[in-house]
Amino acid sequence: MAEDKAATAAAISAEVLDRLYATVQARKGADPETSYTAKLFHRGTSKIAQKVGEEAVETVIEAVRGDKAAMASESADLLYHLMVLWADAGLEPAAVWEKLAQREGTSGIAEKNARKS
Repeated sequence: MAEDKAATAAAISAEVLDRLYATVQARKGADPETSYTAKLFHRGTSKIAQKVGEEAVETVIEAVRGDKAAMASESADLLYHLMVLWADAGLEPAAVWEKLAQREGTSGIAEKNARKS
């Protein structure tokens, strides 16, 4: 039963992220005056990357503070900005999901050592 719940939660999470990416892609050509996503695309890769960094720092700050609700909110902001960065770079989420799947069940230490070779 716990495994079913975890699988369902994972599927819902992946669906939410895939829908978010599709929305981000759809806003690429939108008016920067009416769409924050379009404004980010208009400002370019450097600004998008800066926003990813800012949101990552804010997520870490909330983690250190121990505020789970704020951490969840900042994590959502981080994921959104990461999706914008991926879309800007032409990186499909499936490529990231594939990398994660390849690493599944592999020790983080072993995976990191394999990258050094």
